[in-house]
Amino acid sequence: MWTLPKPKYRTGLCAEGEIAVNIGGVRVVLFGDVLNRYPESRLAELLNCSTQNYEVITSLCDDFDPGRKEFYFDRDPDAFKCIIDVYYFDEIHIKRGICPICFIKEMEFWKIDQSVLDECCRSYLSEKEDELKEIANKVKVILEDLEVDQCFTRSQRCQRFLWKLMEKPGSSLPARIIAIASFLSVLVSAVVMCMGTIPELQVADTEGKLVEHPALEAIETVCMSWFTAEYLLRLASSPNKLHFALSFMNIIDFMAIMPFYVVLSLTYLGTTSMMELGNVQQAVQALRIMRIARIFKLARHSSGLQTLTYALKKSLKELGLLLMYMGVGIFVFSALAYTMEQSHPETLFRSIPQSFWWAIITMTTVGYGDIYPKTTLGKCNAAVSFLCGVIAIALPIHPIINNFVVFYNKQKVLETAAKHEVELMELKSDQHQCGGFIDSIILRNVLNWKIIYIS
Repeated sequence: MWTLPKPKYRTGLCAEGEIAVNIGGVRVVLFGDVLNRYPESRLAELLNCSTQNYEVITSLCDDFDPGRKEFYFDRDPDAFKCIIDVYYFDEIHIKRGICPICFIKEMEFWKIDQSVLDECCRSYLSEKEDELKEIANKVKVILEDLEVDQCFTRSQRCQRFLWKLMEKPGSSLPARIIAIASFLSVLVSAVVMCMGTIPELQVADTEGKLVEHPALEAIETVCMSWFTAEYLLRLASSPNKLHFALSFMNIIDFMAIMPFYVVLSLTYLGTTSMMELGNVQQAVQALRIMRIARIFKLARHSSGLQTLTYALKKSLKELGLLLMYMGVGIFVFSALAYTMEQSHPETLFRSIPQSFWWAIITMTTVGYGDIYPKTTLGKCNAAVSFLCGVIAIALPIHPIINNFVVFYNKQKVLETAAKHEVELMELKSDQHQCGGFIDSIILRNVLNWKIIYIS
């Protein structure tokens, strides 16, 4: 089978129809008929331009030796070895250890279209571009928090100070104290909510119904006052109030506060006849139960919970497959259990829908024992069902753990780089203006992270 000639890594003069290029000290001799397969590329233009037109040659390469007819390029030789594959195989693969962002710049320099990238490398490039943008944005936010801009007005400076005080626990000692106080308030509120349901701690009202102890209600009121003040201060100091209001964690904060005031309005502002309505009382109870949403406020103060939330969000596909496997298994094994247990006079499987509960607790290896098979075939079916359940649950564990580790490592790299850049800003504050320095910092960070994070 006929194959294209390979590039030659040799010294000496080029033969007719060949071109010699020196890439970062590595000399390569390429064949003209191969390069003409992509006539719009830089190498094909060099091949076809006249050696007498020195101005055109210097615009295409860094240097030129007319005696040896050799073109010099101050480029990465490892990346060039991947570039020349397009002339021989009509596709390019990014080798391991080469930054995909830098490689795209190499392709732009050699005038090779990105469409020749193989599908695997294209998806890899897209993924890394998104990750680099995310890292750069986070670094920019951190560095902008440390920036002192004299162009701000007094109200803007107060707003920025209040925002850092409420949202950046690491910015100062008062901000750290506020974060700890908020964290303790969430814990105290959760404990009070649980203790309020203990009958021994409840008291009877005028109608003889058991209600929460007044002392617990007082603690609850203090906690809710703190949550309300915290939410309003954060909203007032937010630079983008619409984004703040629509943020998932802030919606949870609002849902944790809102039931308290709705119940307060229905209790103290509503009429007696209105409160006697059964649906209103049920609504009040439902709103009081919504207080459990405040426990999710802990995620604002815990990087571990935030990392877990991110891992679960990135693993929705795997979790969806798990639910599908479990759903199919529950339906199949519950139907088999109902069929096999019908011959026993004391069967506990009255219908297939009722058997769903048995299949769920069996496949998840909970096994309450309230429903269990009594025939031999039913017991064999139960054994197979919990074995399949264990396998189905174990399948998505590795992707979820991997997403958790990737996000955690990304956060550690971000924190380390941010601290390093803060030190550099302090060292160079006398020589650079803060505003222009931030962009150079982000650019340098991205280039450094390509080696640390992407490779």
